[in-house]
Amino acid sequence: MEKYKYIFGPVPSRRLGRSLGVDLIPYKTCTQDCVFCQLGRTPEKTLARREYVPMGEVLDELGQWLKKDGKADHITLSGSGEPTLHSRFGEVFRFVRKNSTLETVLLTNGSLFYLPEVRKEALQAHIVKISLSAWDQASYRWVNRPHPDLNFKQSIEGQKAFRNEFKGEMWIEVFLVAGMNSIPSDVAKIASLAELLKPDRIHLNTAVRPPAENFVAPLSRERLASLCNLFRPPAEVIAGYKDQGGLETRANEEAIISMLRRRPCTAGDITRAFGMHLNEASKYLGSLLRQGQIRAERAGDSVYFVATMKEQRGPYPRVNTASTSEDSKAEPPTTNRVGTRRLENER
Repeated sequence: MEKYKYIFGPVPSRRLGRSLGVDLIPYKTCTQDCVFCQLGRTPEKTLARREYVPMGEVLDELGQWLKKDGKADHITLSGSGEPTLHSRFGEVFRFVRKNSTLETVLLTNGSLFYLPEVRKEALQAHIVKISLSAWDQASYRWVNRPHPDLNFKQSIEGQKAFRNEFKGEMWIEVFLVAGMNSIPSDVAKIASLAELLKPDRIHLNTAVRPPAENFVAPLSRERLASLCNLFRPPAEVIAGYKDQGGLETRANEEAIISMLRRRPCTAGDITRAFGMHLNEASKYLGSLLRQGQIRAERAGDSVYFVATMKEQRGPYPRVNTASTSEDSKAEPPTTNRVGTRRLENER
């Protein structure tokens, strides 16, 4: 199998089928430090836009993949951080349009759309998916923990300007965390902002993979479904991905389970053992967690994954999110709070 440095997959995506990932950003180089991020905490937030990885090498890899394989449903800018921080990210979209019929996707938190140069480059994508999980500056600081120079209202105005220019599809992902941004009155505020962006699709998501903070608790699928009609168009709950054929997916999941039966491993251990990108490993781990074939447990600052066999239970304490109800009263270990803890008031 060809080994690449900047592209990975194709991997199963709940929204995009088989998606080839393109990673332009070093690990956790981001404008935000979202409490729910599946890749962990952001060591140092930044707004510096530059050529983090050589674009020439990225395009060379894409060209090789298109010639030798080229089988995917989409090519997606995603991976280790916020892709719009790369100063030349739009060149990926132009290259794919010139050399392929595959559609391209930008997965972004949307924080930099107040910059005209970012909006101009993003116009080259077929689909742009923006994250929206707050409704004002205070909730933005609490849930997304942005760089101190980011202004929520300014980012929303930039996203509205982009939507007025963009001819492709705009999707919005709303990530809900129990006790933080999921009571109906707050979700309605998010829905009002989402409507201003005239999205083609809205997806509701929650913590189905181990998040950056262990106080993050997921909502049930039923709870998410009850909130869908607050949005226009009505939101969709992101369902588990069902692979067409699924041979490669099942083979990778079986290999990971086999390894976890021998010893608990972190996501980093798995990426190194199988030569996977961290984002790719996270998707397989998320699928196995939903199936109940593995569990996540915390030891110190690390999250370990363990096969769910009785004889495999080790000394690792359980991750809080694996057993916390969506009405959890656990306090986040941070001083960046919004008034009084918001609790779920109905199921």
